[in-house]
Formats: sequence, structure tokens, C-alpha cells
Amino acid sequence: MITDQILGMNVNPSTYRNVVETIRGWLRERIPQSEPGASANSPHGRFISIAAVFNIVSALKDPQLMQIENSADLVTTDGMPLVWVLRRRGYRECERVYGPTLMLETLKMAEQDGYPSFFYGCTEQILGKLLLNLKLRYPRLKVAGCYAPPFRPLTPEENQQVVDQIIRSGARLVWVGISSPKQEYWMHQNRPRLPGSVMLGVGAAFLFHSGTIKQAPEVMQRLGLEWLFRLCIEPKRLWRRYLFGNSYFLWRLMTDRWKRLLT
Repeated sequence: MITDQILGMNVNPSTYRNVVETIRGWLRERIPQSEPGASANSPHGRFISIAAVFNIVSALKDPQLMQIENSADLVTTDGMPLVWVLRRRGYRECERVYGPTLMLETLKMAEQDGYPSFFYGCTEQILGKLLLNLKLRYPRLKVAGCYAPPFRPLTPEENQQVVDQIIRSGARLVWVGISSPKQEYWMHQNRPRLPGSVMLGVGAAFLFHSGTIKQAPEVMQRLGLEWLFRLCIEPKRLWRRYLFGNSYFLWRLMTDRWKRLLT
């Protein structure tokens, strides 16, 4: 898939169709032999970063995160501002690949092809509601397992226990819903330990599909105004992200454009 960069971060001009087909192609590859506690020398799994403006702003402020984002196997265009930038560069077919919708489209493919999924994130209560709703939507979906991590960093021993659980479950898709940038760090850390898997960092998708939080209306999503809807729903948690983060992104885009014009 084509790769471009926005402010130094790799981004793949995407559509739902080509992302799902890329995932399907990866899943059809031969599964490496693996056992609990697989070493870092084992063939890597793959991970997908579903990127919005917040991902780029966070990576600009954290060089290690920028390296992690740029090591992802695929970085999709979750945020409309990213889509607008890439369309101006000539990627006319690029569309918003919204994490919660990509999750549903990929699970639909997984149900058809028989690939089992593991769900990592949120709380046991939210995971219970999420899995119930997904089974109602996709009755033949194979659920390999789930894990609700504590609200603190896992110890190396605890993390390895989770990895071993995922390997034993036979999951090929690992859905990670612990918010950015924690989920990107987690996927990058565990990619060597999960050969044959495809990890997707879907952020708030667990909350949306469990019915815990409402999604923005489609018209607001198309207009790039989902941030405003979410800000109204969760003002205390998100006001800094959207007020300062979006402003910083626009400022960096403008200064980057001026630098290009002057050189």
C-alpha cells in the first residue's frame, strides 16, 4: 500500500476496502509455529495504527512514539484532516477509515473466513456488553477470548501472561482498546511475541460498540466535526486534546507548508 508522510509520520492513503483486503492477505499467510513465551526472534505479528490528528500531535512531541508509529505495518486515515491533506496531494480515492467502522468491516470478514478474535482493553463489564452486541451482529464470529487490564501499567510478568493467553486462544485478530498512545506502545512491544496475529488499536470503538458512549451522527463525521460531538460528551477529558492539539496540528501544517515554499 502507498505510504506518504504528514509532518514526519507515515500515513497510508486508505479506503475501508483496501485495508480489509490487506488484513485478509496477512491472515492468509502461513501461521508461524508459536508457543507461550515465544521469543523476540520469532516472526513478528503485524500492527495497525488507526491515526487521527491526536496521533500525529502526540508523535511530534514524543520521538519514541514517532518511531513506533513509523514502524507500524499500516497507518490508516481515521481523522478527516488527514484525509483532506492527502486528497490535496492527489490521493483522490483516500477516505476516512474510521476505527469503529473498520472494526465492524473487519469482523464481518473474520466471520466469513473463520478468523478468531481476542479483545484487550476496557473493563470486564464493558467487554461483556461489547461481546454480546458483536455476537448479535455476527452470530458466527469466533471469539477467542478477552482481557480487561488493570488501570496501571502491567508488570513484565503480567504482560507475558496476557501474551501467553492470546497465543493459547488461537486468536488471529487482536483488538486493542486502551486509547492512544498506550495502545501503540502495547502493540509495538508485543508484536514480536504474537507471530501470525494482526493487532488493531481501535481506541474508543469498544465503548461505542458496547453502547457505553454514543457515536457522532454520520453527517458530523463526514464534515470532520466528530471532535466537537465528543468534546460535548466528554469535555473534561478531551478539551485539552482538541483545543491545543488541533491548533498545534494546524500551526505545524502551515509552518511546514511555508518551509516547502521557501526551499
